[in-house]
This record gives sequence, structure tokens and C-alpha cells, in this order.
Amino acid sequence: MSQRVRVLLALTLAGVCGGLLATPKSVGAAAITHSPAGLAPAETPTASLTAQNFDGVAAVGALFTMNSGTLGPHFCTATVVHSPQGDLAVTAAHCVTGQKGQIVFVPAYANGKEPLGVWPVTGIYTDQAWQSSQDPDHDVAFLRLSDSREGVPIEDVTGAELLGVDTDQPALVQVVGYPDGDDQPVLCANWTKTFSPTQLEFDCGGYTDGTSGGPLLADVSLSTGRGTITAVIGGYEQGGDTPDVSYGAAFGPAVASLYQSAAGTSTSGL
Repeated sequence: MSQRVRVLLALTLAGVCGGLLATPKSVGAAAITHSPAGLAPAETPTASLTAQNFDGVAAVGALFTMNSGTLGPHFCTATVVHSPQGDLAVTAAHCVTGQKGQIVFVPAYANGKEPLGVWPVTGIYTDQAWQSSQDPDHDVAFLRLSDSREGVPIEDVTGAELLGVDTDQPALVQVVGYPDGDDQPVLCANWTKTFSPTQLEFDCGGYTDGTSGGPLLADVSLSTGRGTITAVIGGYEQGGDTPDVSYGAAFGPAVASLYQSAAGTSTSGL
């Protein structure tokens, strides 16, 4: 194993198992404050791993529908992504296609609690290729979130992950998701595989329905807790037909362009 790989493994083990104790509001980062014990990434992408429950990440949360002020069951996962206005999240396009009623985002949702509030979705951005044919290579959606009643954007409250485009693969990633029917998110670290020129594969058990939209986070910083989103669970088979193998459309120029439209800025702001 190369020295570079050894360093990556050491950093990830320290971050995932020891906890990334950042202050999201001041550093603009998502912090894993309660990590499951014994979670270790594999040295190769083929080892058998199982995701473990933990208490959540500030910038990652669950999507719900809301009716008459009451939350329904959560149905997918989304992540606050850094943007000029601080009001964007990213998820899988299939998560928000055909949804009825008001969609809301609850960051750091765990154990039936909404510690960082409930944030209504006010805009949904998907690629034309998804809109016309639900092309799995474009199974990505950006969500605009309303500010708080005090006029504060969500990024000022939760921090945000960075958007990564055309990142090197394979990569060591941490993946967070909210399984349907579970009040806690799950977390696992492993290497990505290149499933096809446009799709990534992530092998770890426990990623059932509801984890769609969950971020594949690379280069998670020990000092800030901030990572880079390289894909979200979705794409091929809408993220996978079994809990053990997940897929995601690799973020490339089309996602950068979609982000530009959602953020109202140039791609130089990535």
C-alpha cells in the first residue's frame, strides 16, 4: 500500500472514528460530532462493510413532506452545499420528481428531533436531460431553501459541504443516508469504484430506500469537518436495487452548469 493511501486511511479513521469537532456556523463545515465506534474504511473497494447508525451531521439531513404543519415520513437524504447565497442543498432528482405537497429539509435529523429547524424547499433545479427522459446520468437536483424567520440562510446555521466536479476516482469517501423507517442516519467509509464512465459505485451494506440523495463525501478535513461532494446516491437503478451496492452519477460539467443555474453565479464560485 502506497504512502499516499496510508495517509488517507489514517486521516479518515481519525475523522470518522474520533469525530470531527468543528463549529459549523463559524467555519462553514459539517461536523460529525458522534461517530460510531469501530468504523473503518477498507483498503480496497471490495471488502465487505456495513453502515452504522450515528447521531448525524449538521449539513446533511432528511427530506420530508409537510401537510398542515405536520411532518410526514422522511423519504430521502439531502446535503447543504456551499453557494453564494447560502441557500442550496443537493439531492437525487428522482427524490423530488412527482412529489406532492410541500417538501421540507430537516438538517441533522435524529431520534425524531429537528435540532437545526425545518427548512421549506422553495425551488427545485434539475437538468433538461432528466426532465425529458429521466436520464440516470443526470439524477441530481439542487434545492433552494427558504431563509429562517430571522432572514438567516441555512448555510449560516449548518455550514455546507463543497461541490466537487470531475474529481479523481477511485476515492475514499464517507457516505451519510437516512434509511426509511429509521430515526437515525447511517454512515460508512469505503473506496468508490468506477462502474461506468459516468457512474460511481459504493459498496457497503445498510443503504436501503431513503438513503437516495445521500452524499459521497471525499477529502473530509480533520480541522474543519468540511468534505467535497463527488456524487449523491442515485443514477443507475436510482441508486441501487440492493442495500449492499449503491450508485451515483459522477459530478461533471452538467452538474456544474446546473449548480450555476441554481446559484445564479458562474462556475468559478465552486
